[in-house]
Amino acid sequence: MNNQILHSPMREKGFARLGDYAAIGEGRSVALIAPDGAIDWWCAPNLDSPPLFDRLLDPAIGGFFQIEPTSPYHTERAYRDDSNVLETRFITEQGSVLLTESLNSTLAGRLPWSELARRIEGVEGEVELRLTLRFGTQAETRSPWRDSTEQGDVYHIADLMAMLRTSEAWQIVQRDDERIDATLRTSPGSHALAALLVTEREPLAVPDLDAIDTRIETSHTAWCDWTRSLSYRGRFAEHVRRSALSLKFLWYSPTGALAAAATTSLPEGIGGEKNYDYRYAWVRDACLIIKAFVFLGALEDCKAAFSWLSKTIIRHGTALRACYTLEGNTVPAEYYPPLQGYHDSRPVRIGNNARDQVQLSMYGDMLATAELFIQAGHILDLATSRMLGELANHCADLWRQKDSGIWELPEQQHYTHSKMACWLALDRAVALAEARHIEPTWLQRWQRERDRISEWIETHCWSEQHQAYLFYPGSGDRLDAALALVHAYGSRVNPARMRATYQAIRQHLGHNTDMLYRYSGVEQEESTFIACSFWLAEARAAMGDCADAERAMQAILHKLCQRGNVETFNEMFDVRTDEWRGNMPQGLSHLALICAAQALTERG
Repeated sequence: MNNQILHSPMREKGFARLGDYAAIGEGRSVALIAPDGAIDWWCAPNLDSPPLFDRLLDPAIGGFFQIEPTSPYHTERAYRDDSNVLETRFITEQGSVLLTESLNSTLAGRLPWSELARRIEGVEGEVELRLTLRFGTQAETRSPWRDSTEQGDVYHIADLMAMLRTSEAWQIVQRDDERIDATLRTSPGSHALAALLVTEREPLAVPDLDAIDTRIETSHTAWCDWTRSLSYRGRFAEHVRRSALSLKFLWYSPTGALAAAATTSLPEGIGGEKNYDYRYAWVRDACLIIKAFVFLGALEDCKAAFSWLSKTIIRHGTALRACYTLEGNTVPAEYYPPLQGYHDSRPVRIGNNARDQVQLSMYGDMLATAELFIQAGHILDLATSRMLGELANHCADLWRQKDSGIWELPEQQHYTHSKMACWLALDRAVALAEARHIEPTWLQRWQRERDRISEWIETHCWSEQHQAYLFYPGSGDRLDAALALVHAYGSRVNPARMRATYQAIRQHLGHNTDMLYRYSGVEQEESTFIACSFWLAEARAAMGDCADAERAMQAILHKLCQRGNVETFNEMFDVRTDEWRGNMPQGLSHLALICAAQALTERG
């Protein structure tokens, strides 16, 4: 259990530090909790719903739900072992209190409503707490209103109905259409509850408080059962389990889709414009998370996610979109609500325009994932098998094109990573066809195109001067950390060149450290990309350079965990300030840790 100790939690201009947030979830939505007991982000009932709480993006008008002592305090926080139930201890001069938080579920699955439960237990002395609940207005486009019923006050926020259920010990100080304020005094052994119930366009169930309280423990048991069912027994097991639990936040149980992250518009660099909406399912991210689930032995999650991805591709066609909604539909075009943005980082975005980009690397992602799925002991259905063959043919036709690359750049180029991923797609198609998992009619064509791709790469993408594969032909001395993802190309085609490239990447994109920027020239706009750092460790282990990989893994984990982060990883880490940046929990960051640990386990 990774304890986080923060003295006198502070906010700067109303914002908490991104690295100080912890997450809770139930397979449908994710709430982010600051050290001062404030839930500053929660999209209810779904990951991609409009936020009910959004103070994370605008402290002045954003919604939040906070419980904290009225006197000065510091906090100690940790997840329960093998669980996503969060425990926070508030310590004051007068005494201490334990706050236990959960987005509740049952042993049979998620509830048909959203149930955010917060239990308060007195530990020592007497402590006065205040509760503040302010509903979000969706960038001032909705006006919450209160309706008194026989069961209690119900709040309407657009299509949502919400009810705050509290123990009798809470004293309501103020209640109006938009806000509830209350106080509570604890003593040793005291026990109280505050729970928020939410539905969308449905009747609202009003469960008994004792049932809500019991479901905190039921949820904990469910998390523990899932974690202990995992088969991973390799290196860095504690970190792997925690990353597995973070990936579980992003698994959308109604469909099996895998979101890239649970937030939108958290900046890659403070004050910059790289603030994107990641609450959708990217083909690339989903494939890599499925890969991590295979290594974990998470059979149910792996199968559900792969089935969702296959059905979505079949539905939309083999001209792959970069991302889809969690229901498998087209992601909406970006629009920009008039919110302040985290520390004035604008624009705030809803939707993602990457949906329209050509990204050739997805073909390699999908075919490599299919092979891994089969190697794990699973069987393809006919529709999926045919779809994979169509993807291989489509890749064979398209690989000569320029694209936007894995980094979704506005400048289309012949990105080396994209070409290597196309090589991987056809190499895996050949292997699947030879093993009769997909129709072998086009086998010889895939072989010829695969070999043409490698010839093109070796001719156009390698720089003798810089002893590295370049970002793209003609890019000068620019490098791309994403080449760590295609170590299979290096192993099969030119190991010496790939090893030299990885050495150059560490030197130039990590400045001789193991925390890597994504590609050359991006240092001024953003922070180091956590997934790239782990990917390079995985690649070096996979290519047999285990001592370097082990050293890098230790260094990365030391850097990321040194300030007590509860291992809810963001997308990026600023090595200059030791501050976290980007959306969270970030699937790429957590899956990359798992894959690096697996590579070290296999090769070490």
